[in-house]
Amino acid sequence: MTGTTADPTTAPTAATAATALDAAAIMARCDELAAVSSSRDGIERVYLSPEHARVNAMAARWMTEAGMRTWQDAAGNQCGRYEGATPGLPALLLGSHLDTVPDAGRYDGILGVMLAIAVVSRLHGAGRRLPFAVEVVAFGDEEGTRFGTALLGSRALAGTWDEHWWELEDADGTTLVEAFHEFGLDPSRIRTAARDAQDVLAYLEAHIEQGPYLEEADRALAVVSSIAGARRFALTLTGKAGHAGGVPLDRRRDALTGAAEAVLAVERIAREQGVIATVGRLETFPGAVNVIPGRVEFSLDLRAETDAQRDTAWDAIEHAMSESASRRRLALTVEETHSAPAVVASSRLQDVVRAGIRATGDAEPMVLFSKAGHDAMAVADLAEYAMLFLRCEGGVSHHPDENVTEADVATALDAFEAAVLALADGTPTA
Repeated sequence: MTGTTADPTTAPTAATAATALDAAAIMARCDELAAVSSSRDGIERVYLSPEHARVNAMAARWMTEAGMRTWQDAAGNQCGRYEGATPGLPALLLGSHLDTVPDAGRYDGILGVMLAIAVVSRLHGAGRRLPFAVEVVAFGDEEGTRFGTALLGSRALAGTWDEHWWELEDADGTTLVEAFHEFGLDPSRIRTAARDAQDVLAYLEAHIEQGPYLEEADRALAVVSSIAGARRFALTLTGKAGHAGGVPLDRRRDALTGAAEAVLAVERIAREQGVIATVGRLETFPGAVNVIPGRVEFSLDLRAETDAQRDTAWDAIEHAMSESASRRRLALTVEETHSAPAVVASSRLQDVVRAGIRATGDAEPMVLFSKAGHDAMAVADLAEYAMLFLRCEGGVSHHPDENVTEADVATALDAFEAAVLALADGTPTA
């Protein structure tokens, strides 16, 4: 990265040549990370996998080149620290995640980590020290793909790790505690990943929007006002398997038709109540073409701007599913696998991000509420947070077509750096 530093009081109308070079380097690093995948057909990196170890090593190298001291914490998060004007000052945390969903894009989470490293690289190149340390954290698990519970990395850092998680299993039956040992981590040290609140000044995260609103407004960046409250459920409907030709329709206890009705109820209630609900996984058993499904397992992801909205919608969904199951003579079981409250961003830090965006020439930055979850919502238990959203093509995310432009990355880098400097300008010297 180059050693130039943007002036947060200046509003350039186009990216400088140095910024363009930095943006190209960020895009190239995202491409390098995309090549690290457990799947030949797309991008997939899950928590505590060999691919996780490889991308941590790559991030550590780039952090070192940016002037940071690096380490991997007890939860498998890759960390780097750039000291402030004097050693040992509280730190501003910048971060996002390096894990992915299956068949992922290359920018969700990853771009935020690369932008954070680039900001520190600029500070280091300019020989500039701030009235606080800057730490970059590349979280190991945000998506929750492997063990079904999201934000494991950021929850460990925030000190909200739940001991019940150790018994979570992946699709191969490996428990979380076993995966820790296989990765070379000591589960008994997990609490050492937690940061002390007095050592953390704030948390800032840059992330692609994962929605269409910036593109529709022809804007590159936005301030995030809050993050949706999310709940996830594993649901099972159990009926009775039988011969597809031998059991009359009126005598069947078909778990799949019950699940179909449940999924449509989810869609209907979500539309009526203005929440976001998704059934992303559905599996039938025994799964034979000539056998009535006796059991169906499916997931539900439920999000809303407020916890009250979300919980009211869940009550309605659960009631509808229970009524349908009873009518169809099916047994319904529900397990809540994840719960995260809606989290409002700090107004002070929103102003800092707003100042950063204004420094790029956008006089009235757009404000968006995030319907997707982010590491920031877990870190909010430890410190104030704010987020910078970056436009993504078509609003597409969690898909190989996920895309951003180099010009937008350049603008985001200038804005993110300007936000950090705006915070520094408002922080008393120790």
